Amino acid sequence: MLLRSKMLSQNWMKALLLPVPVIGFLLLWEFASRSFGVPQLFPDPKTTGQTFLELLRSGVLLSDAEVSLARIAAGFMLGSVIGIGLGLLCTVSWVAASLLSPYINFLRFISGVAWISIFMVWFGIGETSKIVLIAYTVAFTVALSAFAGLSEIKLAHLRAAAMFGATPRQVFIGVRIPTLIRSVITGMRLSLGNAFLVIVAAEMVQADSGLGFSIIAARNFLAPDIIFAVMLVIGLLGFLADRGFVALSRSMLNRYSR
Repeated sequence: MLLRSKMLSQNWMKALLLPVPVIGFLLLWEFASRSFGVPQLFPDPKTTGQTFLELLRSGVLLSDAEVSLARIAAGFMLGSVIGIGLGLLCTVSWVAASLLSPYINFLRFISGVAWISIFMVWFGIGETSKIVLIAYTVAFTVALSAFAGLSEIKLAHLRAAAMFGATPRQVFIGVRIPTLIRSVITGMRLSLGNAFLVIVAAEMVQADSGLGFSIIAARNFLAPDIIFAVMLVIGLLGFLADRGFVALSRSMLNRYSR
């Protein structure tokens, strides 16, 4: 009973403290805008909010957000499948792990942003290049997380399973797979943030729609209020996507995500 009361008290405290970071951020933003001295170059929260509502009513913001999210979703799923496949392959074969690990550890240091131009040469300036770019960014993060999960498997656990008469298949399903899944979930969550970064950069370079395109178009028209409004949308969508992914992973893989 005491523990339950303590938990309820903590939940109330969390609810009361939730607006504090938002209020602090808005106050800091207002102070920075006033200190800059040029509202046209550093819009305040009120101006940005008005611009956001105008863009929302016009439908432009929703359209661009929908385009960017579709690209992110397609690339994220493709990259996750590739990364998980590499992880599973290296789980069942130490030879594959030894051969693939150097390439993954090399390529993961080459940012997806560095590939934007060459991918557009190879795959064109349409949707394919952007989806492949996100898939590249996601795949190596997920695969690396899978490798990290494999290294966390303790030899004592494998020996204990063998002592209790577990077959290699049972060891694989009961020991290796749970560890792999926990690590893959972490890798997918990290790569989701990278996907947002890469798609915005790609849309700023070559696109006729999307949130990144909106930013570069606003820059050309010297409209920082639009840039600020779009950046807020990107941050909000990223936050919601992260929360959604965490909730989904806990509901579907609750046993492994703890």
